[in-house]
Amino acid sequence: MRRRFDVQIGLGQTPIESVSIPLNSRDELPPVLAGLQWVFKTPEINEEIFALLERQIVGDKQETGRPGMDLWHILVLGVVRLGLGCDYDRLEHVANHDSLVRQIMGLPHFDERQHFHHRTISDNVCHIDAPLLEKINEIVVQHGRKALSGKEQAPRLEVKTDSFVLESDVHYPTDCNLLWDACRKCIELLSRLHEKRNLGGWRKNAYWKSEVKNAKRACERIVSRGGPNKAERTLKAVQDYLEKAYALEKKVNESIILLKAQPLSILELNTLAEVDFFHEMLIKHIDLVERRLVSQETIPHEEKVFSLFEVHTELIKKGKTMPPVEFGHRFLVSTDQFQLVVDYKVMEGGSEGAEIIPVVDRLLNRFGEGSLASLSTDKGFSSKEDRELLELYIDEVMMPKKGRKNALEVEREREPRWLKLKDQHSEVESNINSLEHHGLDRCPDKGLNGYKRYAGLGVLAYNLHKIGKGLLEKAAAAGKRKRTD
Repeated sequence: MRRRFDVQIGLGQTPIESVSIPLNSRDELPPVLAGLQWVFKTPEINEEIFALLERQIVGDKQETGRPGMDLWHILVLGVVRLGLGCDYDRLEHVANHDSLVRQIMGLPHFDERQHFHHRTISDNVCHIDAPLLEKINEIVVQHGRKALSGKEQAPRLEVKTDSFVLESDVHYPTDCNLLWDACRKCIELLSRLHEKRNLGGWRKNAYWKSEVKNAKRACERIVSRGGPNKAERTLKAVQDYLEKAYALEKKVNESIILLKAQPLSILELNTLAEVDFFHEMLIKHIDLVERRLVSQETIPHEEKVFSLFEVHTELIKKGKTMPPVEFGHRFLVSTDQFQLVVDYKVMEGGSEGAEIIPVVDRLLNRFGEGSLASLSTDKGFSSKEDRELLELYIDEVMMPKKGRKNALEVEREREPRWLKLKDQHSEVESNINSLEHHGLDRCPDKGLNGYKRYAGLGVLAYNLHKIGKGLLEKAAAAGKRKRTD
């Protein structure tokens, strides 16, 4: 049965609230740990977050069986991973050998019995999902604004909203290499299933992979280089590639029919379901390669797939020269005057302009009517109707207009308050850069749910870093005044 944390202080342990964190370190980890320590020792935050974690992870489970990883350990390791922007291998080393992290987890530095394997860590962190992280972030921001302001009632929100692309962990997609991905996975999965059940037919699996891959490379070499008769050579190489892919598809189909007649275990049925998916992708990309490269047809955007492994991935063009296209999802963030992320959303399709009203609606529901002092966006959110609606609820709205402006609009955009909000809006770009530094440049986690969980943990790590940094600066200033006195 899981517990919140170990209340019994053992030999070699320091109470979490008494852990000494370096005040002037330039490393990114101490502020994150200071933020976590603040969460632990602030009773109302501690109680709210642990209640959420218990409801999500423990639920109605009986208090029997082996003790699982403590809820506090799960939260700390999930945040530290994104605070460092590291993978689970490095996180395993940090959890087992970094004395400061182990103290914040409430563990003795030297205790082989309380070491964590990277698989244990990843399996447990995955119990936290995106909706839970939204609630935890909401609690952290509500109390963090008060802590940073030093007042019982935090000032009204000065919100800046923008978006950036959180990339999926995919290679650059082309029809040829996506067809190769489908071929490769079909060969690997089917050869494994046939070997396990002692069925013949895939003894030459390495040969099949070599033949298809060589054909794919021949296509890519000709397409990427020049030379005489390039069009004819490209067509011949593509036809050779398609011929091998057609032959493989026929063999894959025969294997699937054979396996479906076998009494398969649950694990084998799951593997066969994967084969079915990659078989569908194999057929689809044979068709796409033939239509695009042989028939010279333009493929509609809705028919395209940008990854066989992260099928939720979108192609995004933000009008930049470097990079011209990105693969992932737009990540919409809103920050306040304390540079905390007060709202965020993973956008699945749609445009930025359609999101600004829902953002304000969420903020007003969360912080109360009249809580927004100002709102600033860039031209991507520009809408006259939206701006006029928002001005009914927000004192200052800075939303630059796209295209030509009339005399009234030019005059409004020259007002001192407008110009001040425009200058302040650049802070959100710095906040986005910091988020990317905390792991939100590229998501290594699998699936859309993993993507959203990773994004939520990144925001939580960023917010705790900002709060922890502010608290450490206050403590350092207080210590300096004390020494001066």
